[in-house]
Amino acid sequence: MTSRMTRMLAASLLLLVATIAPADAGPRIEGGIDTVQQLFYNGRYADAAAESQALPVDDERLAVYELRTTALLFQVRRAIGEPVDKEKALKACTACPALLEAFTREFEAGRAAAREMLRTNPKDPIALFFLGKLNLNFVWLHLGTLGRRTGWNEYWEARHSLDETLLLQPDYLRARVARAWIDYIVDTRMPWGTGWLLGGGNKKRALSVMREAAERREDFYAHAEALFGLWDMQVREKNNAEALRAARRIAEIFPENPEVARFIAARTK
Repeated sequence: MTSRMTRMLAASLLLLVATIAPADAGPRIEGGIDTVQQLFYNGRYADAAAESQALPVDDERLAVYELRTTALLFQVRRAIGEPVDKEKALKACTACPALLEAFTREFEAGRAAAREMLRTNPKDPIALFFLGKLNLNFVWLHLGTLGRRTGWNEYWEARHSLDETLLLQPDYLRARVARAWIDYIVDTRMPWGTGWLLGGGNKKRALSVMREAAERREDFYAHAEALFGLWDMQVREKNNAEALRAARRIAEIFPENPEVARFIAARTK
């Protein structure tokens, strides 16, 4: 891959982060992983990362690793911001070395656990999904947030893992949301030739999947992820009315999220 294509991939995959829930459903706070998810979706990333360390790595170990890496990723993003010179911003970030070390540790442990599960059962949709999502977190951090020219292998493993998940379990909501983001970004942010090298995308399909997922209510946090994704996509589509509607739904459930609050305030003055 040429350096120009790598830079384009890095800029585009930064947008993949999604990256929340129905307006008439109350938040679930049951302790454990639910509490950490509440903190995360309210934008309290440092608290979420800290609280996640107390979670037991048991039957939900892949979900724990994925949640930890996501919270750490968002901490790094918030610490660095969106500077023109990412390398300079990273050097100036005193908190980042420890955050990156923690991310690497959790990512490697989570990916190893997912691969071990797949050695036992290659058709396990849960292990396939989390392998894909962990790899996407790596790509979003290194290619996107840090602007490093790495993550090509992780991108393809993520894409193939998500595709395999959906072949086995087409209605797996989180896998559909993650895969929709790949479709959307590749189609809207990449030139045709580069998009072809990345496996192609489909904006229309991505928006359709995200709209449908944002109306699904059987899993609170999967639905939450989808609603955040829908909000983000509508902002990118410059569909202000739909974006504001989605943001208001999010704010009713996660009122502490500062990004959502600022978005609404800026459009309702």
